Amino acid sequence: MPFVNFNTGKIVKIWDGISGTLAHSEHSTFGHFTIESGTVLPEHSHIHEQWCHVLEGELEFTINGDSQLLTAGMTAFIPSWAPHSATARTTCKVIDCFTPVREDFVKLEME
Repeated sequence: MPFVNFNTGKIVKIWDGISGTLAHSEHSTFGHFTIESGTVLPEHSHIHEQWCHVLEGELEFTINGDSQLLTAGMTAFIPSWAPHSATARTTCKVIDCFTPVREDFVKLEME
């Protein structure tokens, strides 16, 4: 799997208002996601380190109580177990990378 076409992959619903396509390596999960305007991702944490890179739109992100409005070209890094939340001010296109693999997302692809 040296190449992935996210334009033809299975679209998976991650949460209400968040969907996209995924790829997994032995150590990481990589996703191209659309977040619908007004979507609120409640505060949560997980073992995974996460990078969230905004391609389009405005995404208000809070990590450990620190908030920033992310726009195209901006990235958030979420350390393992850091509490974080997000609100889509507009429809957003993002790339997320998780380490280790998001086994819960792998299971969603199988449904």
